[in-house]
Amino acid sequence: MRGSATLFNPDLPPHTLEERIPSRPWEKLSSEPAKINRAATEMYTISYLLFFSIFGTLSRLGVEWLGFYTGAVVTTSVLWANFGGSVFLGFLAEDRMLFAEEWGLSRKGYMNVVNPKKEDYDPEEAKKAHAAVKKQLPLYIGLSTGFCGSFTSFSSFMRDAFLALSNNLAAPLYHPTAPGDVPKVSSTIHRNGGFSFEAALAVIITTVALSIGGLKLGAHMAIFVQPYLPTIPFKPTRRILEPIVVVLGWGSWLGAIFMAIWPPNQNWRGQVLFALVFAPVGCLLRFYASLRLNGLVASFPLGTFAVNMLGTAVLGMAYDLQHVSLNFGPRGVGGGVLSCQILQGIMDGFCGCLTTVSTWVGELNGLRRAHAYIYGMATIGLGFSLVVAILGGVRWSVGWQSPICAILTS
Repeated sequence: MRGSATLFNPDLPPHTLEERIPSRPWEKLSSEPAKINRAATEMYTISYLLFFSIFGTLSRLGVEWLGFYTGAVVTTSVLWANFGGSVFLGFLAEDRMLFAEEWGLSRKGYMNVVNPKKEDYDPEEAKKAHAAVKKQLPLYIGLSTGFCGSFTSFSSFMRDAFLALSNNLAAPLYHPTAPGDVPKVSSTIHRNGGFSFEAALAVIITTVALSIGGLKLGAHMAIFVQPYLPTIPFKPTRRILEPIVVVLGWGSWLGAIFMAIWPPNQNWRGQVLFALVFAPVGCLLRFYASLRLNGLVASFPLGTFAVNMLGTAVLGMAYDLQHVSLNFGPRGVGGGVLSCQILQGIMDGFCGCLTTVSTWVGELNGLRRAHAYIYGMATIGLGFSLVVAILGGVRWSVGWQSPICAILTS
């Protein structure tokens, strides 16, 4: 098999590539043995994850800001990032043209494999064979695990579900503020507990339904545009793009760190810079946790479940610390401006990239129905229980105050 196929993707068990690909006649077209430099391949994979985690975080924050406007119909703006990331992951998972040359075939040759005139051709096995190859590629891992996983955020989803329950979800239509100000937790209009329960349920149902629907939509889009899609050229990707990505990935992360130390504007730290500093850490932890744990239980992706729960718990603690008086710093709430901004960066960057909705719904789609229900309900049930315990314990006892670095949280 040509290319820098690697064994680093958490979606597949750690066997040899040849064991995962069914033996079929068309495989003879690409039977050249792989020559893999594992150290270089892992470096390329990590570099893609660094770059796309930063890009995914920027995209998520941008979409949240765009979705937060006066008169917004949907008041949880992270919903659109979760939907968009699921669409893109569905497209990548279904597509069989972008990475066609990784089989060692030209585009024309691959089209003959996709549409063969052989009696023993099995479309499902051909699809699985192609998925087994492309899911090991550094670029594919960067796009799916790096970008889609960082563009979507399970911890932010759980936080918004709790804020809806506690009537603290910032909604510009119903919680008016002065022009240019950010809605504060004290500006919410009173409602009874029954309506608050309905609000939390609405956040959960709409997010899950739209994310799963987005995954299906992306897959249908990939099928529709397949005849028109280009194929990423093999040699330029290996010889030119991947070495460049090493510089881009590590350079982008170092640039974010330097800008956080010496920011052009102090407000940038809380709004985006600290998030970009912490984003790669969360993404890499999610990648390696999934790699080590997802294969332990075939019917329950333990790695994804673990990082979603961990990220949700960390976000809950950071949110509490940001909204209570810590009795130090120039102002008590949030521990001062810098501490408040760091906590914001942990929530937006580390927790946002450590947790994922796109991978979660992709796994739900790939499991058997009974296993998918168990996995999905366990994830939602424990995740929501964590935010109720961590956020609710402070919200309904000590109470929250507006943080000193108050911005739109993500």
